[in-house]
Amino acid sequence: MEPDDAIVILLGAGAGRRLGAAEPKVLLPIGGRPMLAIAAGAAAVSAPVRGLVVTFPAGWQGRARACVDDLGVPVRLVEGGRSRQASVRAALAEIPETAGIVAVHDAARPFAPPDLFARVLEAVKEGADGAVPVLPVTDTVLRVRGALVEGAEPREELTLGQTPQAFRTSVLREAHAKAEAAGASFTDDASILRWAGFDVHAVTGDPANVKITTLADLAEAERRMGGGGG
Repeated sequence: MEPDDAIVILLGAGAGRRLGAAEPKVLLPIGGRPMLAIAAGAAAVSAPVRGLVVTFPAGWQGRARACVDDLGVPVRLVEGGRSRQASVRAALAEIPETAGIVAVHDAARPFAPPDLFARVLEAVKEGADGAVPVLPVTDTVLRVRGALVEGAEPREELTLGQTPQAFRTSVLREAHAKAEAAGASFTDDASILRWAGFDVHAVTGDPANVKITTLADLAEAERRMGGGGG
């Protein structure tokens, strides 16, 4: 692999308990295709991507494999850990040292377009330690304690973070190792890098790149794919 070639870690090991389904969330269909297959397909056709490492829930390897066959790039399947952070570490262990850049993406965001992967990867290629897509906050953000509003936050300095997030592979390994040694937990990899002392650049996100978390999200995604009525 060339130093600027990228591998995508696609996280699909979450149980998705809030959906109340009998199978993992990313295996649920949207428009007749599993969520995982949609997300993997978009990642695989992004020009800088040379392969995928896909995490899956224990016991679901066969279904996960069916979602990522025939993508046109090499794919490795890795059983996910007990947390998102542990799943990323497990996936990192499968990435060759020759891969200079890695992107981490939540399969529960199946509508991330290929050019969004390209944007975050390009930011790292140009010298950033990490890059995260963000959207501006348009609503007023209130700080509330109990039932009392205590104040408003200046939304000009606030954004909503998304995935895919891209990193220099060596930097992501180092940041995860530090977090594991310290017993520190984070909700995304950009936060781990910032905690570990590295710089993370913001790039323009995509409003369509929504995360499927609830039944309402799933229903809206189905409508978007033309599979629902109403």
